[in-house]
Amino acid sequence: MSLIGRLFVVFFAFLAACFVAGLIVVVAVLYPEFSDLDTGMIDQGAINVILGFGFIFLSGFALLPALIIVLITEAFYIRSILAYALGGALVGAACYLGLVPFDTATLRFDGIVRRHLEIMTGAGIVAGLMYWMIAGRSAGAWREPRSPLRPPPPLPSQSRPQA
Repeated sequence: MSLIGRLFVVFFAFLAACFVAGLIVVVAVLYPEFSDLDTGMIDQGAINVILGFGFIFLSGFALLPALIIVLITEAFYIRSILAYALGGALVGAACYLGLVPFDTATLRFDGIVRRHLEIMTGAGIVAGLMYWMIAGRSAGAWREPRSPLRPPPPLPSQSRPQA
């Protein structure tokens, strides 16, 4: 596969991973009452708007950390599912910690909500797995030389040559 084709695959995989992560974050953070089975009807239009904002939010904040993970895995031909799950966890945690205030005097983050950190890390893991399913299984394949075509098998000895 050429480099241009690989870039399209990587871009599509990133968008799909961001969509899945946005879906997980929006459902887990904004609708924690889904664990209660007695919820009534939810407005479908509101869910579509919230999912759209969740997708835009995650794709914007996750672009640079995810790009670093993609560049590392493409450069070193890393195709392990575990590498993508760990990379997604790092990206999810980095996206959350990027929004939490950091106190430079005490060198620690102030106001971390553990549940939100767990949700973002879990969403990052699922996004990493989604990326692996689409593009990660063939990371670095664009750099491998194409294998030569095999010659066709010989004609049977009883056949007539075609003119």
